[in-house]
Amino acid sequence: MSPEALILQPKVTEIFERILFIWAIRHPASGYVQGINDLVTPFFVVFICEYLEVENVDTVDVSSVPSEVLRNIEADTYWCMSKLLDGIQDNYTFAQPGIQMKVKMLEELVSRIDEQVHRHLELHEVRYLQFAFRWMNNLLMREVPLRCTIRLWDTYQSEPEGFSHFHLYVCAAFLMRWRKEILEERDFQELLLFLQNLPTAHWDDEDVSLLLAEAYRLKFAFADAPNHYKK
Repeated sequence: MSPEALILQPKVTEIFERILFIWAIRHPASGYVQGINDLVTPFFVVFICEYLEVENVDTVDVSSVPSEVLRNIEADTYWCMSKLLDGIQDNYTFAQPGIQMKVKMLEELVSRIDEQVHRHLELHEVRYLQFAFRWMNNLLMREVPLRCTIRLWDTYQSEPEGFSHFHLYVCAAFLMRWRKEILEERDFQELLLFLQNLPTAHWDDEDVSLLLAEAYRLKFAFADAPNHYKK
C-alpha cells in the first residue's frame, strides 16, 4: 500500500491543502509545520478505502468518487487529524519543544534499557535528534510502510495518551529492534545513514505486533518508575 500516487491526484491535493489551511488558521500558535501533512494521510486512506471497499489504494481513482462522499471523507479526516494533534500540539509550536523533550526522554530511556547501544551512539557522536526527531515529528510514518502506520496508530488510539506517551516506548523498541546492526557499525556516517534509512520496506502486521509487544513490555517496566529516567 503506497499512498504517493493517491496523494498526487489533483482532487486529493486540494483536500489536503484545505485540511492543512483550516487547521493552521484555527491553531495560530503553531500554524503549519512541516510534517503535519504526513499525519493527514493515514486517516484519509482509511476512509477512502472504507468507502470504496478496497484494501490497496495504488489504483484508486478519486475522480470517480461522488463529491458528497469526498466532502464527508474530508471532514472526517480533518476532525480525526485535529483530535490527534490536540494531544501533541507542543510538537508543532515554535521551536517544537514537545519533540525536543520527547527525544531527550528517548535518550534517557535507551540509556537505561541498553547502555551498550547508548554508549555506542555516543562513541560515534550520533545524536538522537539526528534520527529520532523525524520519528517524533512524523510518528514513524516515514520509517515504516503505510499499512504498518495504520496498524500502529490503531493501537495508539486505543491507548490513553497513545500518541503523546506510548509512542515513546514504541520508538525505544524500534531502536532496540536494530541493536545488532547498530553495534556492527563503526563509522559515524554509516551509522547515521542506517538509522535514517532503516530496512522496513517489507514489514507487515507481524513485525508491528512484535514491535508493539516489546513497547508494552518497556512501558510496564519503566512507565511507573520515574527514577529510570534519571541518571
